Amino acid sequence: MAMTDAEKQALKETMAERAKARKKMTPEQHEADVVEKINAMAAADKAIAKKIHALVKKIAPGLQAKTWYGMQAYCDNEGKTVLFFQDAGKFKARYSTLGFQDAANLDKDQMWATSFAVIGWNADVEKKISALIKKAIS
Repeated sequence: MAMTDAEKQALKETMAERAKARKKMTPEQHEADVVEKINAMAAADKAIAKKIHALVKKIAPGLQAKTWYGMQAYCDNEGKTVLFFQDAGKFKARYSTLGFQDAANLDKDQMWATSFAVIGWNADVEKKISALIKKAIS
């Protein structure tokens, strides 16, 4: 099965991230990369990404911003990705995705959600995402 152009681009971004990681970037350099990614997004995605970035910095200042497979992401002090934001434009999807990885503490019973579609922002969305971030780092 052939890779799409978007998948090829994501692979290139991943390889560039790995090269940067070998150079031992500072937290400020990682943050600048994330802000650069956010600023390159389409307007609707950018608005959501900026709000998520602000929430993570406010609620979970211990998480470090980084790019992860070319996406805005946040990792714990062990370097494990806790959460990420995939803008809709990245793969020409109908919605953006807020996703959580294994390092997030979202476990509930025998099954739980690890990703959420996000198409806009309002007080209810902010409240839900805030709760997810708080639970993820608990």
